[in-house]
Amino acid sequence: MKELANDSNKFDIVLLDVMMPNMNGWDTLKAIRKNEKTKHLPVIMLTAVNEDQKMVTGLKIGADDYIVKPFVLPNLLARMEAVLRRSIRQKEISQDVIQSQVPIDLLTLKEKEVLQMVAKGESNKQIADKMFVKEVTVKTHLNSIFKKLKVANRTQAVLLAMQADLVKN
Repeated sequence: MKELANDSNKFDIVLLDVMMPNMNGWDTLKAIRKNEKTKHLPVIMLTAVNEDQKMVTGLKIGADDYIVKPFVLPNLLARMEAVLRRSIRQKEISQDVIQSQVPIDLLTLKEKEVLQMVAKGESNKQIADKMFVKEVTVKTHLNSIFKKLKVANRTQAVLLAMQADLVKN
């Protein structure tokens, strides 16, 4: 458990036997789920006891799957793949949620247009010429963008816009 908590980034999945020396599988699973560094890891419980109640307990505690021994290796591998697929999909969904929280929607159409030109590396003067406005108007748009996005400069604004897919990198 110590190695898992210290180097959780090295692990993609945990295969956990219910019957282990020192600490049983249930307590280990509870510890994994309580630890900030390991709670995201998918866990498959392994047991020699084929009792529905114990399987239900394991799943309620936080196991992602439950396999009764003896099992054939292709079955274990297929279940590991399925759990990992769900885990990867969940990470993708979480990333989509994070991206959707970027406050790009607060920007007006003109501000978005300015931000897209900034992302292309255009100067305030070039942007002003293309928009048929004065350079001070572009600066006003930029200040409004910085305020709305809570950023300090053009680079930070463009990075947020890229995260929200407003501009392509």
